[in-house]
Amino acid sequence: MLSRIPPKISRNVLTSLFKASSLPCRATPFSSIQASGLSTAADDRQQRPFHYAFPVHDLDAAKDFYGNTLGCSEGRSSTKWQDYNLYGHQIVCHFAGSNYRCLDWYNPVDGDEVPVPHAGIVLTHSQFHALVERIKGQVDFIIEPHRRFEGQPGEQWTMFFKDPSGNNLEFKAMEHEGNLFTKYEVKEG
Repeated sequence: MLSRIPPKISRNVLTSLFKASSLPCRATPFSSIQASGLSTAADDRQQRPFHYAFPVHDLDAAKDFYGNTLGCSEGRSSTKWQDYNLYGHQIVCHFAGSNYRCLDWYNPVDGDEVPVPHAGIVLTHSQFHALVERIKGQVDFIIEPHRRFEGQPGEQWTMFFKDPSGNNLEFKAMEHEGNLFTKYEVKEG
C-alpha cells in the first residue's frame, strides 16, 4: 500500500509538528484557524492569489486552450510546464505524459451531475457572462451555464467544461457575493 508519509514518521508526529509551529493542517478545525488569526475577515477583503498546478497531456494544446480560448496571459514556462494568470491567480500546467487524462467521478448537486475533481474560480456577474460569450462554440459544456440553488443563499450562476487533457473546470458567479461561505440547509435535488 502506498503512503504519503514516510514509514518512520507517524501521522501523530506530523500533526504535533504542525500544531507546535502554529500552521494549520487537516487535523486543525477551521474555527481554530479563524480564532488563531490565520484567517480573518480582513484577510478575505485582501485575498492573496492562489497557486494551482495540474497535469496535462499536451503543452501546446494547453497553451491554445488557456491562452487563446480562456484568454489567460502566459507567465514563465519551460519545456515541461507553463504558468498562466487566471483572473489574478497562478495556474500551472505540468506535462504528465501523452497518455494522461483526468479520471472523472460525479456527485449530484442541485440536479446536476458535477464532475470531481474540478477546479475553478468565483467571478463577478459581468466576468462570468463575458466568459460565457467568449467560449461559446469553443468548448463542450459538461454543465451548460445556468442558475443553481435559486432562491437559496447559495444562488449562483455556474458552468462546467473540460480542458484538452480532460481536467474539469467550474466557473461561477454568486447572486450575492457575500453569501459565498454562508451556512444554510441546502435543499437537495
